[in-house]
Amino acid sequence: MRFIHPLSHETLQLLNRVHKQSRHHRVRQRAHCIVLSSQGYTTTHRADIFQVDRITIYHWFNAWEHNGFPGLYSRKASGRLPLFTPDQKEQIRQWIKLFPRNLNKIRSLIHDEFGLKVSKQTIKRVLKSYRLIWKRMRKRVKGQPAPELYQQRKAALEILQTEDCDGIIDLRYFDESGFCLVPYVPYAWQQSGHTISLESTQSKRLKVLGFMNKRNELEAYTFEGTVDGAVVIRCIDEFCKTLQGPTIVVMDNASLPTRPTFQAQLPRWEQQGLEIFYLPEYSPHLHLIEILWRFMKYEWIESWAYTSWSHLVRYIDEVIQNVGDKYKIHFG
Repeated sequence: MRFIHPLSHETLQLLNRVHKQSRHHRVRQRAHCIVLSSQGYTTTHRADIFQVDRITIYHWFNAWEHNGFPGLYSRKASGRLPLFTPDQKEQIRQWIKLFPRNLNKIRSLIHDEFGLKVSKQTIKRVLKSYRLIWKRMRKRVKGQPAPELYQQRKAALEILQTEDCDGIIDLRYFDESGFCLVPYVPYAWQQSGHTISLESTQSKRLKVLGFMNKRNELEAYTFEGTVDGAVVIRCIDEFCKTLQGPTIVVMDNASLPTRPTFQAQLPRWEQQGLEIFYLPEYSPHLHLIEILWRFMKYEWIESWAYTSWSHLVRYIDEVIQNVGDKYKIHFG
C-alpha cells in the first residue's frame, strides 16, 4: 500500500484549488487523488473513485513525486506515437501528386515501401494535414499565351476594369456556351446506400450568347443550331441597340472575330459606341463570363432541368431573366 508523504498546509491548499478550478478534467482528478492519499485513502479505494486501474494511480504518484505540480499535467509527448515519420509523410505527399485519384495505389506503396497496412482514412488524415482537399478537377487549354503579349493585354484589361468601376465605360464580357440534356454530373449530399441519378438523353444543343458585366447586368440571346459569324454579328447588332454609353466588349481571340466579314463591322459598331477588346490566346481565366457558364452548369441547375428539352429551355430562360436578382455572382 502506497501513500503520498505528508503535505504542507500551503501545498494542500494549492492542490484543492487546482482540484476545483483547473480547466482540465484529468488535472483535477490527479490533484484530488494526491489530496485523498494524504488523507489515508487506499490505492484500491482511489482507483474505484476515479474509475481507473491501480497502475494509473501509481503513475500519478510517480509523476507527483518526481515533478511536483508540473507532474499533474500530461506530458507533451503523451498519447499514441505517430504512425508515420515526417519523411514518410512527405513521401506520401509526393505519391499523391503522381496518383491524385487513387488511394488504393497509395495504400499499396505504403505497404511495399514502409511495411505498414493502413486504411484510406489514415491516408486522408495525412493529406489533410498538408491542407490537401478533394475537389473537382478542371479542364484547361493546351497552349500557353505569349508572355509579353499576355502581360500587355492583361495590363490593358485592368485599365478598362478601372474605367468600368469609375463609370466611364460599360465593360462587357461576350462569349457563347451550349446546353443539352447530357447532364454535367455535380456533387450532392446523398443518403448512404442511395444514389441520386440524373437521366442522360442525347439531344440538340441550345446555344446562349451573352454580354455580361461585373454588375450582373446581362444581355443574352439563345439559338438552336450552329452559331456562325452571321449569328454573332446579328447578336452584336442587337446589343448595340441597348447601349447607354461607351461600351467595350471583351472577346476571346477565336477564329470568328478575326474573319474579314467580322472585321468589316468594327467601324460601324464604333460609330454606335461599341469597341472590341481581344483577350490574349489561351487565357480563359481572364474572361469573367466563363464564371456565368460554370454557375449555370454546375451550381444553379436543378435535376428537373434535365427531364426534358422544354424543362432545360425553361431553366435557361429563368436564369437569363433573373441574373442579378435570384441568380447573382459576386466577382472578386
